[in-house]
Amino acid sequence: MNPIHDSGQSYWMQTAAMPSFAPLTTGTEADVAVIGGGIAGLSAAWELARAGLDVILLEARGLAGGVTGHTTGKVTALHTTVYDSLRTEHGEDAARLYAASQSAALQHVVDVARDLGTDCDLERRPALTYCEEPEGVESLRAEAEAARAAGLDASFVTETGLPYPVAGAVRVEDQAQFHPLAYLRGLVEDLVARGGRLHENTRVTEVDGGGPCRLTTSSGGTVRADHVVVATHHPVFDHAVLATRLTQHRDLVIAGPLRPGLDPEGMYITREGGKRSVRTTPLGDGRRLLIVTGEAFAPGTGEDTEAGYARLLSWTQERFPGFDPSHRWAAQDNAATDGLPLIGRMRASENVYVATGFAGWGMTGGVLAGRLIASLVTDAEDPWAALYDPGRSGAVLGSASAFLKAQWETGKHFVKDRLETLGDGTNGPVRTLRPGAGTVVRSADGPCAVHRDDRGDLHAVSAVCTHMGCLVAFNNAERTWECPCHGSRFGVDGAVLQGPALEPLERREPTDP
Repeated sequence: MNPIHDSGQSYWMQTAAMPSFAPLTTGTEADVAVIGGGIAGLSAAWELARAGLDVILLEARGLAGGVTGHTTGKVTALHTTVYDSLRTEHGEDAARLYAASQSAALQHVVDVARDLGTDCDLERRPALTYCEEPEGVESLRAEAEAARAAGLDASFVTETGLPYPVAGAVRVEDQAQFHPLAYLRGLVEDLVARGGRLHENTRVTEVDGGGPCRLTTSSGGTVRADHVVVATHHPVFDHAVLATRLTQHRDLVIAGPLRPGLDPEGMYITREGGKRSVRTTPLGDGRRLLIVTGEAFAPGTGEDTEAGYARLLSWTQERFPGFDPSHRWAAQDNAATDGLPLIGRMRASENVYVATGFAGWGMTGGVLAGRLIASLVTDAEDPWAALYDPGRSGAVLGSASAFLKAQWETGKHFVKDRLETLGDGTNGPVRTLRPGAGTVVRSADGPCAVHRDDRGDLHAVSAVCTHMGCLVAFNNAERTWECPCHGSRFGVDGAVLQGPALEPLERREPTDP
């Protein structure tokens, strides 16, 4: 069998190293400060620099090392079954605008890669949403009709390139897939050539959205800017408004060389079985790498992620005989409760902009966000601004059930997890903790998150998320602490791996009675 690369890095991160940049340690000024170095932040920074503005980008860790670095790299306007929902909940015009904006983002990726001469394994392929069970056919017929009415080249089919039968599928022609980090590396190089300044390991801890805006960082640097773009996946500086309209989920990913003759020659997704997404990418030696995503779950809910990987592998080997995984990683996404991304000015300040809620379709969503925000900053017309406006009228009201469900889940975890926290650890949970495992226990200092590493040593941190106080839970495959309320993730040492949390979990003294 191939050795599995399980460092938490994706295949993309292992095969296209991004340029590195020093932290910001001094005070500086810029026309625009962009917070976040994923595809949304880098796209916004590049578009703004191309418009002639002085841009500085601040990334808390490494460029494209978060959500973007763990994507599947699909660049498509077919987003599972979004169009039937859009026309039902928002109307035919909204569905048409969504299709046009996402298709424009796809074409923009193609054009930019060509213009910059970026070799990013970009391939034009069809995208398909399919079902294996006959019960799913009717909804896919409706989705095909809705996508076609919205302007996509969509059709309902019963034959696909998959090496197993399906009951039906929505097919949209001439979509794209690419190596996301190779694409962004080209964007970064051109951004620097245009005078853009980038700083890694520079976590922004405070934003004053006045005029000018003032940013404070954990690395000691400060920034004064006329405009600020918050492209941090979760809007970390808005605890009260946008956070309540977002839900989080993670997907597991496995990848490995594909046997000849099994390439499905397209991008596929199904909601069945905990979601399954399938695509391939060239390996450079005539072979192709199969990438399969699925086993969606909410972070911090105590899911057995190792068991999820086992189910995903079993599913893949059943449908792609001889599949031998060489890589595995996981991706996290968030979605707005009304089904549309939140892109535009934040309510608190007309000088601060946000891009979030891409619902797993950040390759087109992030590119779209960069262009839309650049238009808003430069006072240019944008036909899609109203559709994605974070303060759009009726956004919460129109999705009341989803909104209330999200709030119920957050409140449930805040109270229920505290009531169900295990005993004090002196006569059970910690003593019996296996190497590689973690648990939350009560202690004199409050809930404590304890992990035993492979050598048997204990590591303990506060179990209280530093974002809004929910209790974290252990992810046994990635060996991380995760918050069920808003998706913050921490290392076993308490370090912030993914926001909205800005501060690490407080270290505790581990005990092993």
